[in-house]
Amino acid sequence: MRRLAMPAAVLMTVLAACGSPQERTAPPVAAPSGAVQPDFTRVRAELPAGYEVGSFTGASGAPALWGFGPGWSATPPQCGALADPASADRSARGLSASGEGGTLFVVVAASAAGAPPMGVLAECSRWTMTFGHTVAEVTGAGGPHIEGALTTAWNAVARTVVESGSQTSTHISMQVAFFGSRVAFVTLITDPGSTQPALDPEFAAGLLATTVAAYRG
Repeated sequence: MRRLAMPAAVLMTVLAACGSPQERTAPPVAAPSGAVQPDFTRVRAELPAGYEVGSFTGASGAPALWGFGPGWSATPPQCGALADPASADRSARGLSASGEGGTLFVVVAASAAGAPPMGVLAECSRWTMTFGHTVAEVTGAGGPHIEGALTTAWNAVARTVVESGSQTSTHISMQVAFFGSRVAFVTLITDPGSTQPALDPEFAAGLLATTVAAYRG
């Protein structure tokens, strides 16, 4: 499976969210207290057979998931805030899973800032991220319905021009849910050139709902 280069450091699904939220009002955001302690047993059970799964802690920033290092930029600039809602949360917990249908990252983290303002979501229905020779074209999508949470989602195609002048592409689907003082993210990365059937955004949305339900107990 062809993928954008990813740093060797611990990866985090910090899915910025762009698009129309399913829930128009989110619960009040309280100051996060204590470490995030999600139970990913139910999440693991929903992964396709044969997937290799690992766990991680801490935050490295969502853009690292699709190969965007320090110095990446967003157009319009305000949309960049949607790309990394909990990058500094060292209490974040997550898992990564890879297989024939794509690569998945799932994270639960503290959300000190809460959900993005409605105005930003409206302005960022379409935007781009740029890093080096890679440009990701982002399109907002409606998030899945999760009771008591504000959900958003976006899909992107990231294209990289390589030394030979040819171009590679990667599809990215991101789902996010803000609930109470927490935020949960699911990122799905797929290769459009793969001969294997790819997982779809609906699968990622279902995994997000499972993640939130598992955290709530």
